[in-house]
Amino acid sequence: MRADRLVSLVLLLRQRGRLTADALAAELEVSTRTVLRDIEALSAAGVPVYAERGRHGGFALLPGFRTELTGLNRDEALALLTAGPFGLGPALASGLRKVVDALPESHRADVDDAARRFLLEPGTDLLSRRPATEDVPAAVLGTVRRAVLAGRRLRLHYAASGQDPRWRTVDPIGLVTVRDKAYLLATRSGADRTYRLSRVKAAEALDEPAERPDRVDLDRIWRERAARFLADDRLRVLVRIDPARREELLDAAVAVLTEIPDPDGRLRLEVAFQDLRHAEWALWRLGTDAEALAPPPLRAALRDRAAALAARYA
Repeated sequence: MRADRLVSLVLLLRQRGRLTADALAAELEVSTRTVLRDIEALSAAGVPVYAERGRHGGFALLPGFRTELTGLNRDEALALLTAGPFGLGPALASGLRKVVDALPESHRADVDDAARRFLLEPGTDLLSRRPATEDVPAAVLGTVRRAVLAGRRLRLHYAASGQDPRWRTVDPIGLVTVRDKAYLLATRSGADRTYRLSRVKAAEALDEPAERPDRVDLDRIWRERAARFLADDRLRVLVRIDPARREELLDAAVAVLTEIPDPDGRLRLEVAFQDLRHAEWALWRLGTDAEALAPPPLRAALRDRAAALAARYA
């Protein structure tokens, strides 16, 4: 439809700046003549599009021009914002930011606040692992998402690692995904809590309003909590590894702290393990494809294990 094409034309000019008629025609899959007619129609409708002649010329919008999704009301925008499942990556987040940016001013504040409570792939590598998609029951995900959006308290039937599920009441702050794993950031009795959604067995939204800040910076909050988590009693290990075995190491590690390529093509990683025994088991599986450079007790444990095996087969 022509209306859709006109909107696409305006969005292209907003996102990319000056474009030639040929470039617009290629993007919109129409003829150059059609683009010129569309430019005339936009000008007649009051859209401030202008032409610049010359070798580097083309069509552009006047600086500061904004489009508005006038057909989208507040509730529809909020529904769109939270409709998709987690783990769709930065492309969805980018698209949602554009939706918020294009909303009428009267809707933008509420929707922008909601957008800040749903963060896809935060800009941190502290908890990098091999991408994996976790199953979260649709009923759980829907209930948690609605409570985050509405600012209501939640009752979670949650199974912490190595423990039986039990009920707890929390104040939800926002939802974050890291490598397709979804986490609920919340507080419980005023203390910071982070819950992995795949471990939530059931969820109930309460009528009580959540005690939480009106504005949030989920990226900052996630970084702070991840840093505290890594500062706990974890064993930090420096490893040189064949890149082909990297994912096996990350599968066993609690977290990746740093990653630097060595000149010979190997990777130098600082990773966190639960304890020395856990690290010894993970590195032993990788054989000569990985070398623990530190800490010394880990190197000694691997050396002793190798010596015992060599003695057995001597």
